[in-house]
Amino acid sequence: MTLQKLKTKKEIKAIAEKLRKQGKIIVTTNGSFDLLHAGHIRNLQESKSQGDVLIVGLNSDKSIKSYKGKDRPIISEEYRVEMLDAIRFVDYIVLFDEDEIAVPLITLVRPSVHCNGSQYGENCVEAPAVKKIGARLHLIKESKDKNGKLSTTRIINKIKELK
Repeated sequence: MTLQKLKTKKEIKAIAEKLRKQGKIIVTTNGSFDLLHAGHIRNLQESKSQGDVLIVGLNSDKSIKSYKGKDRPIISEEYRVEMLDAIRFVDYIVLFDEDEIAVPLITLVRPSVHCNGSQYGENCVEAPAVKKIGARLHLIKESKDKNGKLSTTRIINKIKELK
């Protein structure tokens, strides 16, 4: 399978520079996107609505293990990339090994808008980097269903309860 949207850090930097010269509004968001669910899709869709081009920073398996534990991710990075590649809202994907990938993503791409979950607030870890480059921070409300917050951890816990 050919993954059209996956780019190296060097490639995404060059792509972002070209897009800026074309006057495009570049939007970034990031995450693990493990056990892809409706909350992820809503986040990506709203992120894309903030501009012309959406670049998604994806945590590598190595980075997820370091901050979520040895049992994560559930879905390996090659398949998470494949799933994101199939989503029409996503224009480009770049993998990061760092635990906190948002700041390196913002520094590398220099987007016009960076999207983050509202649960992290205006003073989130990304805020100084966003401000430094003159970008806008867009906070996305947490997605919920009738049982509460949509999250990978909640899905995992529900599956464990079925045993």
